[in-house]
Amino acid sequence: MIYGYIRVSTDKQTVENQRFEINKFIKKTKFKVDEWIEETISGTVSPKKRNLGKLIEKTKKGDLIICSELSRLGRNMFMIMSILNILMERGVIIYTVKERYRLGEDLTSKVLAFAFSISAEIERTLISQRTTEALRRKKAEGVKLGRPKGRVSAHHKLTGCDNKIKMMLAEGYPKTLICKQLNVSPSTLYLYLKENKSEFQDYFN
Repeated sequence: MIYGYIRVSTDKQTVENQRFEINKFIKKTKFKVDEWIEETISGTVSPKKRNLGKLIEKTKKGDLIICSELSRLGRNMFMIMSILNILMERGVIIYTVKERYRLGEDLTSKVLAFAFSISAEIERTLISQRTTEALRRKKAEGVKLGRPKGRVSAHHKLTGCDNKIKMMLAEGYPKTLICKQLNVSPSTLYLYLKENKSEFQDYFN
């Protein structure tokens, strides 16, 4: 199966430009798109909550996904790298029209995947630095950080991390990356957010 994947962030944008780029590409390569997947949603949203997630789940080895550029898969390198890694493990080939990437099981793909992993590590470092600087600035401005007095969390490992979590959620980073930054398991973060739902509800609208 050959899939054409198109994503725009808002309903004010059009999918036609991306469709045009992909159609121009398939005319040259003589591919035929069997199914188009289109969606209007922010790239910061987890793939599992997007049509992209449904597409990934039904792909099989040898399938091909064509998109206009890597940024259509996600808004940050860590998310993009994670998606590409899943697709490569499933034996799916990914073509990006603008960058002219062909990502699959060949050596070039492995080199690119390695480059993506380095980029993701750099991004995690930058996130940590930005978060630390932002917290330092908030503190200098007199903003009280941490959990209000009298509130105790059952998950002491995340106590006092509220502001850091909020900042990363506000920037749209996936929970897997937040877990790595805080050195906790996904279940610990999930339970913490669930038990403190009122504290974080503004970040899930």
